[in-house]
Amino acid sequence: MADIDALALRLRAELGPEQVVTDRQELRTYECDGLAHYKVIPALVVLPHTASQVATVVRACVAAGVPFVARGSGTGLSGGALPHAEGVLIVTAQMRRILDIAPADERAVVEPGVINLQVTKAAAPHGYYYAPDPSSQQICSIGGNVAENSGGAHCLKYGFTTNHVTGLQIVAPDGELLRLGGRALDPPGYDLIGAFVGSEGTLGVATEVTVRLTRLPEAVRTLLAAFPSIDAAGAATSAIIAAGVVPAAIEIMDALAIEAAEAAVACGYPPGAAAVLIVELDGPAAEVEAQFDQVTALCDRAGAFELRTAADDIERALFWKGRKSAFAAVGRISPDYIVQDGVIPRTALPEVLRRIGEVAGRHGVRVANVFHAGDGNLHPLVLFDARVEGEAERAETVSGAIIDLCIEYGGSITGEHGVGMDKAKYMPRMFSDDDLDTMQLVRCAFDPGRLANPGKVFPTPRLCGERPGGGLAERFPGVDVF
Repeated sequence: MADIDALALRLRAELGPEQVVTDRQELRTYECDGLAHYKVIPALVVLPHTASQVATVVRACVAAGVPFVARGSGTGLSGGALPHAEGVLIVTAQMRRILDIAPADERAVVEPGVINLQVTKAAAPHGYYYAPDPSSQQICSIGGNVAENSGGAHCLKYGFTTNHVTGLQIVAPDGELLRLGGRALDPPGYDLIGAFVGSEGTLGVATEVTVRLTRLPEAVRTLLAAFPSIDAAGAATSAIIAAGVVPAAIEIMDALAIEAAEAAVACGYPPGAAAVLIVELDGPAAEVEAQFDQVTALCDRAGAFELRTAADDIERALFWKGRKSAFAAVGRISPDYIVQDGVIPRTALPEVLRRIGEVAGRHGVRVANVFHAGDGNLHPLVLFDARVEGEAERAETVSGAIIDLCIEYGGSITGEHGVGMDKAKYMPRMFSDDDLDTMQLVRCAFDPGRLANPGKVFPTPRLCGERPGGGLAERFPGVDVF
């Protein structure tokens, strides 16, 4: 720890003593992100206030050969911001200035610690909002959204974070401040912004983000449909998409998730529902009204036993309150849970959900299902009690089986939560060694020293130039792979 002690002294001198945390009890505050299943106490925490201070920290880490991990609000659900026990945790939460709201350009420029919802609040007086809306949007930061390529309920129509970032200022893993893109769409050259967004801190630290603002829609209509089975809710979803309607959002919650939401926020969903479907349409008023009538008829035809239309913004917020609170609400019915995040084709929803139920039943584990039904992004919540011997292991088994099901049906191991620490072990189930080696070329180009968030995303400590059982040099003859 001598190097860490020396590094702490250097950073205190350059940033100020109040921005460097070394007390072990204070360090424990940062031992995990939103996935509390994994915990590591960092050797050092630094709280920079500016981009230049982030660069100072990274350069000091490089000089000392110390790994570093970037963290925003710590709401991630894949262990992506899990600290390194012998490294520095760079917390950007105090970098929370909104630098510019430019409605004429339909852009906002913010620092990474700005809370997601604050961008919409700042843009709303100008008739705009920020479209990506993770369930944690009241507390998650834009920098974390960039790292994980976060989505949200409305990503069906509006896309993920990557579709809304046009420019970045980053501190590269060697400590250099760089600008990628700007306010214009589709700059020439390689799409380095596309590579950086979703790279989970392995390619550097975002210190400024330029995002697209979306004009507030003329009309919004929200429907809550209650179904006697989750299959019926899934059938309604497929029917809506097949009819050519693209809602802003289509969300499903099953009975167990509804039970948790009712216990937590008393959202008042229809009693006796095995599943509820929330469908939100927005856009020109005439189009929304026509599509809303169509969606209502399709839900009725699929077997909905109760249909509710939000009469105003207050009732719309109540519909969404249950869904947005679902992850945290599960704590009301289970002391521990694993939040899973996989993707399947929409048409496979009924069969995959049945098989999830079968797997859970075989292992004696309960699973609450909450998901972005429109794009097949599942968020099964695997419930367990860590105090009971064997339950945590059974929950892990069920969680892994759900990921295998997603892959089996042609889906993905993650839709919006990232790979992080939690899913690195599943990457070889979806990608070949050649695939992983090709990805590693990008990482090595940015970070040949392997100090930026090491141990995340990739399943083994793949080095720049070699891997167990083979090497990048052999796979790519003539290419400089460090």
